[in-house]
Amino acid sequence: MSSLSRELVFLILQFLDEEKFKETVHKLEQESGFFFNMKYFEDEVHNGNWDEVEKYLSGFTKVDDNRYSMKIFFEIRKQKYLEALDKHDRSKAVEILVKDLKVFATFNEDLFKEITQLLTLENFRENEQLSKYGDTKSARAIMLVELKKLIEANPLFRDKLQFPQLKNSRLRTLINQSLNWQHQLCKNPRPNPDIKTLFVDHSCGQPNGARAPSPANNPLLGSLPKAGGFPPLGAHGPFQPTPAPVPTPLAGWMSNPSTVTHPAVSGGAIGLGAPSIPAALKHPRTPPTNPSVDYPSGDSDHVSKRTRPMGISDEVNLPVNVLPVTFPGHGHAQAFTAPDDLPKTVARTLNQGSSPMSMDFHPVQQTLLLVGTNVGDIGLWEIGTKERLVLRNFKVWDLSQCSMPLQASLVKDPGVSVNRVIWSPDGTLFGVAYSRHIVQIYSYQGGDDVRQHLEIDAHVGGVNDLAFSHPNKQLCVITCGDDKTIKVWDAATGNRQYTFEGHEAPVYSVCPHYKENIQFIFSTALDGKIKAWLYDNLGSRVDYDAPGRWCTTMAYSADGTRLFSCGTSKDGESFIVEWNESEGAVKRTYQGFRKRSLGVVQFDTTKNRFLAAGDDFSIKFWDMDNVQLLTTVEADGGLPASPRIRFSKDGTLLAVSANENGIKILANTDGIRMLRTFENSYESSRTSEAVTKSTISPISAAAAAATSAGLAERGSSVVSIAGMNGDARNLGDVKPRIAEESNDKSKIWKLTEINEPSQCRSLRLQENMRVTKISRLIYTNSGNAILALASNAIHLLWKWTRNERNSTGKATASVSPQLWQPTSGILMTNDVADSNPEESVPCFALSKNDSYVMSASGGKISLFNMMTFKTMTTFMPPPPAATFLAFHPQDNNIIAIGMDDSTIQIYNVRVDEVKSKLKGHSKRITGLAFSHVLNVLVSSGADAQICVWNSDGWEKQKNRFLQIPSGRTPSSQSDTRVQFHQDQMHFLIVHETQLAIYETTKLDCVKQFIPRDSSAPISHAMFSCDSQLVYASFLDATVCVFNAANLKLRCRINPSSYLPANISSSVQPLVIAAHPQEANQFALGLSDGGVHVFEPLESEGKWGVPPPAENGSASSVPATPAGGAGSEQAQR
Repeated sequence: MSSLSRELVFLILQFLDEEKFKETVHKLEQESGFFFNMKYFEDEVHNGNWDEVEKYLSGFTKVDDNRYSMKIFFEIRKQKYLEALDKHDRSKAVEILVKDLKVFATFNEDLFKEITQLLTLENFRENEQLSKYGDTKSARAIMLVELKKLIEANPLFRDKLQFPQLKNSRLRTLINQSLNWQHQLCKNPRPNPDIKTLFVDHSCGQPNGARAPSPANNPLLGSLPKAGGFPPLGAHGPFQPTPAPVPTPLAGWMSNPSTVTHPAVSGGAIGLGAPSIPAALKHPRTPPTNPSVDYPSGDSDHVSKRTRPMGISDEVNLPVNVLPVTFPGHGHAQAFTAPDDLPKTVARTLNQGSSPMSMDFHPVQQTLLLVGTNVGDIGLWEIGTKERLVLRNFKVWDLSQCSMPLQASLVKDPGVSVNRVIWSPDGTLFGVAYSRHIVQIYSYQGGDDVRQHLEIDAHVGGVNDLAFSHPNKQLCVITCGDDKTIKVWDAATGNRQYTFEGHEAPVYSVCPHYKENIQFIFSTALDGKIKAWLYDNLGSRVDYDAPGRWCTTMAYSADGTRLFSCGTSKDGESFIVEWNESEGAVKRTYQGFRKRSLGVVQFDTTKNRFLAAGDDFSIKFWDMDNVQLLTTVEADGGLPASPRIRFSKDGTLLAVSANENGIKILANTDGIRMLRTFENSYESSRTSEAVTKSTISPISAAAAAATSAGLAERGSSVVSIAGMNGDARNLGDVKPRIAEESNDKSKIWKLTEINEPSQCRSLRLQENMRVTKISRLIYTNSGNAILALASNAIHLLWKWTRNERNSTGKATASVSPQLWQPTSGILMTNDVADSNPEESVPCFALSKNDSYVMSASGGKISLFNMMTFKTMTTFMPPPPAATFLAFHPQDNNIIAIGMDDSTIQIYNVRVDEVKSKLKGHSKRITGLAFSHVLNVLVSSGADAQICVWNSDGWEKQKNRFLQIPSGRTPSSQSDTRVQFHQDQMHFLIVHETQLAIYETTKLDCVKQFIPRDSSAPISHAMFSCDSQLVYASFLDATVCVFNAANLKLRCRINPSSYLPANISSSVQPLVIAAHPQEANQFALGLSDGGVHVFEPLESEGKWGVPPPAENGSASSVPATPAGGAGSEQAQR
């Protein structure tokens, strides 16, 4: 149906409503599926007209369309069922169960059985999960709140919940205009025509001499507009517009177009729509990283025909518990509460000294911001410490190599502005495009180490844009300029590789991309033309007009599947649009710009979900799937008319140019937490900076100051793992810690020893079943429970609740939790097949929303519902058996499974398929960890080998064997564990012979701790939640707390402080877990089946005092094993 025909339906709906044809209105709403009348829906639900409720819904969605639709229908049918039970109408309840609810048994048979069991109860409120069910009226009201949320989140209802804003009686007005036009065409128009029908065109009869024309007027239709006020309509009538010529599709000029199409399922990874429990895990969706994805056809009327790739907020599509009023596994609120995910709070205000023209965040170190200004200055800021690390004024590096036009231009007017700054994909280079001829490429070595790399006299006139690209696996620089050309340069040598000519106006922007392994470049020019180029000399492949036809920039979503452009016309009219690449047409145009923008609007994309633009002295945000403005942020005022903006890679920060040479850094909750990390360390470092009068970064100053004995202790408090690459700045991705207050130079540092129960808070958790030993241990992500897996394949779950003694409801050593079990009394017990669970290698992984756990103990992998403890499904029977599980950070449907045959299987839960099998180890896999920043998977094995795999194509990038200290012979069952630091660039290695911190890209060991020969082996270790500490357990029941920055021991907890004297020699700690929010809390799993929670005394607030730094250790990171081990060996 054409858009005009669709609009006609809305006009008819308005007419019917005005004429009070209520039933017909709702019938047309349902049959057309164009407008969902929420008020009517609410009324029908409140009145309990369930048949009409479902009939009305059927015009917009079906039960199995997606998980939102499924839950909408389930909630309605469940309410109908409960109301029948409440009336003790058993026959009606059975009828509803069989006819309406049985369909859900296909997706989760156990839950259907649980619903059926309600028939056996005298009062269904005896069921714990329904104990708070009130009367019918209140239950309907509660359900309606949930239904409205589901409908608003369901992509199938997108753009169908708002009726267009129309003037009253719009259809009558259009008919009047048509009659008025017809009347003007009459050969002998009468002054007061008598219009009796609309079925045929109006024509006045012979007037017997009356000639004066006047507007037609008819009481039925109301007064008509003035004659001559409306232009004639086209010959085809208003609802059959002449079809526009179809341009060449953007994707059409590429060779070998993909035959892979998107599934016709709405909303990305949100469905339960398959006919069995295993199949419910198989809901098809092409992963966003798949290079062979075809672009969807642009049917904007039917969102259901396009798969929307979701970001990391997606949870895996698993069967959910359908009995409670709210589903524990339901994630729509997380996925769609857009404004809460956006960086809207001003967290930093910087002053560059000149007006910012372009900004870009470092692709890996999220708090590094590169800035270029209107006077040619380049600034590099560490946002965390508000410190400008680098300031470079514009100068030509080698004037003799410049063209004569450039030399003459600079003599005439030395003023130069920066048009663009941008980092290379790995952050080792950055490029600067200037308003005069030149591009300069710098290399970045970390900290304030910025070096000249290349200077290119690129274009005659200004260089308007610059980008990096990887055609033929070779890093290139792409530039465009006032000379109407696009040029491609070798990023290593500066040699020109291609020149693209064909634009007839200065080229304003470039956007390189790749699809189906084909590299190409979009370019836009100041005449509004968009062209596309392959890396050859065959000219432009497409030629389109950009909305606005002047200054336009283009950008893809982060996953590369959606193309957007933002442009401003010469008259100040601005546009953001999404393109349908397969048709070469605008797919949707976003609303909300100022009528005449003051300046050229800039935009950016983030998280595959949001668009942002600087307009009208503010930042405006849109959801990519909704053309209506999402929200506007003024950033406390002080913004220019069209501020320049740039998101950080993970979307937690947004840099915005401000008045008076300012830059405001906006942050969301995660961004604020990350930035607060720097505050204490920065305050500490400022003292050192003042003493040394250094002008470099405060951390570097503190490091230099630490070389003097008098300031060594002060310097040690600002050492951080970020220095592992020679970069001595503090990390950004960690939670703030209590400031270390030991500034007394005369104070001698002493290791904190905890020998008595009174010296710390520890709590042994109660258990009412006999388990032999705790094999795996984890806190839930919410921080209010601990999950343990015992060696006999049974899971234990302890929950803390909010009460007078525990106002937060979080885990604590001060209040005992409850060993939780559902009312059914069942246990979460792993499949053990024919194996002896005591001899198998247990493993588990917890979902982000704590609603389910995947676990194995030598048999099949089991999926458990954490609320009901029921086994939702099992898969992957041995051999080989799973030995380690890890969820992909961006897609919870992808699991890395380490096996006892030394392979790693990359398994897609939804389609029940192994996507890749990684081979590189020689013994069983003992550890897996993903870095979402570096896009790698790090694996470790019983062979003491570390491998790094690219998580896009799963190729092995590097591998290295641990260096076992001489004289140490690890046991045959020795595990090697890995865990990423919060900077996602370094990881902790745990082996019975050592702790080590490695830098990922080079696999260099940058810190190491080796226990002395007489010490007990290390059993397990883990970073604290802020990555500032490392908790390590030893087989002699000792627990040690290390500074993560240098692996120096700061506190030792001896077994006498938490174990009775009569058993301390026979009990061993096997596994350790760190609280997800409280940096000073950890839990210990013991060989006797006990679990202990530890916290420092409230009066202390932390575990000991960090040891002083050795001379130079704050600024240099040794890469040899001996570097971090000397004093620790003596202590251990």
